[in-house]
Amino acid sequence: MKAAVMHEFGPPEVLRYEDVPDPVVGRGEVLLRVRSVSVNRTHCLRVRGGEYFPGLPFPHVLGVDPAGTVEAVGDGVHVWKRGDRVVVHHAIACGACEACRAGEGEYCDRQRQIGIHRWGGYAEYVSVPAQNVHPVPEGLTFPEATVVVRHAPLAFALARRAELRAGEWALVMGAAGALGGFVVQVAKLVGAHVIAAASSDERAAAARECGADIAVNYRAEDLLEAVLRVTEGRGVDVVFENVGDRALWPKSFGSLGFRGRLVTAGAHAGGRVELDLGRLYHRLQRIIASPRSSLADIERTLAESRAGRIRSVRIDRVLPLAEAAVGHRLLQERQVIGKVVLEPPAP
Repeated sequence: MKAAVMHEFGPPEVLRYEDVPDPVVGRGEVLLRVRSVSVNRTHCLRVRGGEYFPGLPFPHVLGVDPAGTVEAVGDGVHVWKRGDRVVVHHAIACGACEACRAGEGEYCDRQRQIGIHRWGGYAEYVSVPAQNVHPVPEGLTFPEATVVVRHAPLAFALARRAELRAGEWALVMGAAGALGGFVVQVAKLVGAHVIAAASSDERAAAARECGADIAVNYRAEDLLEAVLRVTEGRGVDVVFENVGDRALWPKSFGSLGFRGRLVTAGAHAGGRVELDLGRLYHRLQRIIASPRSSLADIERTLAESRAGRIRSVRIDRVLPLAEAAVGHRLLQERQVIGKVVLEPPAP
């Protein structure tokens, strides 16, 4: 089969489109013919390597969120059959640790990920555990299913961990990105008022497409001043901070009101920030890390998608899998709004 393969760390161009052996479907696994898989910022970091992902064995095939059709099933798999339209969620819980035994696989300390700890979906075929396979919601294309199941479950997890409630104010940083766009949608579904922060007018418009009540281009106006103006000086109840930009942090953290909660699942802009602990404890604020989603979050995503209450964020472009390096370059250089999706050759 054809795949986009890494043989070393480096720039996007280390992704080479070449022939590799077809995967073998094992017991309890599903062999998927990949129809779409997305490019993620975490992929870009892992291609660069170094501190981001030491010890990766080469050659390696990325791709955490493939969608496609079932080609074959291994022994012990009775739920799926050839031809089923499915999408893959990347997180593989061990099933044996204390968290897994308690039904809380999202807290598994041995969690592995498709496309990171084993070969992923940057290929014509991929074999994955059956427990990671879910039906494509009716009405979604394969690219849309890839994007929705990759990001919406985490958006639900963030809102859940933040204990976001109807009527509260939420600030979403990086709101034009894929995760940010779904956080906007989930916050509106909860019944919150949403202020979206973005780095340009075009990105602010993309956040409004997702349902944001107010979108602020923080390069054109002061974000903190805008938040305090809108909330009449009170600040927001929840900040969804998935950027980790050292320069923006004082604005996002400063926007947090009394007893506010800041929840984070990303630090693509560096992640090293200065924290005013005095402000944190005097104002009874909380900072919550929530980089993982639960099975319930995935099931909620599928249900809300089927009901039409959650939809894919903007897909900026769809590229052939052979152009995986191009997709990485575009995302790395911030030349896209939303998602880049890759498609292997048509069957």
